[in-house]
Amino acid sequence: MEILGLINLFFAVVIGLYFWNLLRQQQGSKTAVDRESRREMEKLRRLKSVALSEPLAELCRPRGLQDIVGQEDGLKALRAALCGANPQHVLIYGPPGVGKTAAARVVLEEAKKNPLSPFGPDAAFVEVDATTARFDERGIADPLLGSVHDPIYQGAGPLGVAGIPQPKPGAVTKAHGGVLFIDEIGELHPIQLNKLLKVLENRRVFLDSAYYSPEDHNIPAHIHEIFQNGLPADFRLVGATTRLAEELPPALRSRCLEIYFRHLTPEEIGIIAAGAAEKMKLPLEPEAVEEIKRYAANGRDAVNMVQLAGGVVLSEGRRVITKADVQWVLSLGQHSPRPQNRVRPEPAVGIVHGLALYGPNLGTVIEVEAAAVLTDRNQGKVTVTGVMEEEEFGRQGRTMRRRSQARSSVDNVLTVLRSCLGLRPQDYDIHINFPGGVPVDGPSAGVSMVTAVASALTNQPVCNLVAMTGEVTIHGQVKAVGGIMAKVKAAAEAGVQKVLIPQENWQDIFAAQDGVEVVAVSSIHEVLRHALLTLGDDKRLSASSRSPASLLGASPKITPGIIP
Repeated sequence: MEILGLINLFFAVVIGLYFWNLLRQQQGSKTAVDRESRREMEKLRRLKSVALSEPLAELCRPRGLQDIVGQEDGLKALRAALCGANPQHVLIYGPPGVGKTAAARVVLEEAKKNPLSPFGPDAAFVEVDATTARFDERGIADPLLGSVHDPIYQGAGPLGVAGIPQPKPGAVTKAHGGVLFIDEIGELHPIQLNKLLKVLENRRVFLDSAYYSPEDHNIPAHIHEIFQNGLPADFRLVGATTRLAEELPPALRSRCLEIYFRHLTPEEIGIIAAGAAEKMKLPLEPEAVEEIKRYAANGRDAVNMVQLAGGVVLSEGRRVITKADVQWVLSLGQHSPRPQNRVRPEPAVGIVHGLALYGPNLGTVIEVEAAAVLTDRNQGKVTVTGVMEEEEFGRQGRTMRRRSQARSSVDNVLTVLRSCLGLRPQDYDIHINFPGGVPVDGPSAGVSMVTAVASALTNQPVCNLVAMTGEVTIHGQVKAVGGIMAKVKAAAEAGVQKVLIPQENWQDIFAAQDGVEVVAVSSIHEVLRHALLTLGDDKRLSASSRSPASLLGASPKITPGIIP
């Protein structure tokens, strides 16, 4: 018995020493962790005590609706979509640097002031950049939708040691009750986008894990709740993109209201530049403002130019930003002048002002040129040059290319010239050109091509103050096209006095356009009556005998007329 007692005492001492050693190690580890934590916290405090001044771009960020320059129509639409009792999901199209992000942020603050709005005073504005929202096929790192940290991965913690999967909320849950803003939403991974659409419908996000079992009673109740009923994700999506609307998936567009922000005018660029200079307490000379207006494409460019020029001024001990300072910045950054389309100073034969889109809500005035040279009867040919896009489509593992609709509409043009206007284009070598490097696609260049070729064949000049857009059918009818509002605004900025649009595109709002007359047409004959001019005397040159000078000249006796 004494031997057994000694053995028991020995094992009791050994076990006691073992646990006492474990306790000492834990206490030592805790002391070491606390010591390291205090050291790191002190480093963080020292880092936080150092703060630079805010960047000028941050100082110029709009704090309210009154601070956003331009975009009156876009802001009105955004407020209508988000500030009411039933806010909607929104897609904002527009060029970079025109205030899409700032507008969404300040409109949410405006919505919080509405007592009918479901947005509470603490509604979050969660911003995500789609180009950096990494998608992981293993589902362990999805910052947008959330993920599950399974126990096999490093850092799973005490729950992972126990074999319990741990759901991690993503941006859709962090935005619950507020707004989820996704910049460049068109760049989202297709799988992320499809999952996001499901979240928009269910207003919650469901997560999966092979390590979850609803019968496992060791799993905490809150994790059972998340896996069985999902994480809440009731928010309003605001997506911004610089892409064209047709480049976004139809499934996303059908769930959202679509709002278009326009490019900023030179005058609005000047206001932004002056405001940035005021933030720096450095006045801008009027000539310096004019230089920025000529070169800055958007508000962000204007602020960056002011910041760099202001830095030069301060380093030299001066207090005014001059034109020379801005020009130095422009030469250093190799900036190109802001494209400013202006109409031709006088009418010309075979040259028409067409209207096109080159970005989201970005219209432009383009020239459509045509020349006709008489050749042997029925031996004429047609040449089309310029940037004409081709279309690509796939089917059953094959990729095929075809002519763009703009190039295909040339055939319609030739038919209209023969059947509707009684001309013989087949007797001429006809050259149609789209100068300027602006990609032309879609059928909207149809009326411009008909007018240019008709002018070249009949030697009738085209009015330089008229611009046009529309599809033409083989029977000479003018059909509707897209982007009309942006095209009309571009025409007004270019100095056009009359814009011809399809009758099907007419809206009463066009009657109130300032500085430009918008005319709805339904046939190519109406287009030509408005666009073509006729010489006051009876002298006519045949298309084959015109000199180059006659293509650019215009008689002072020119009056509006039609093809004889």
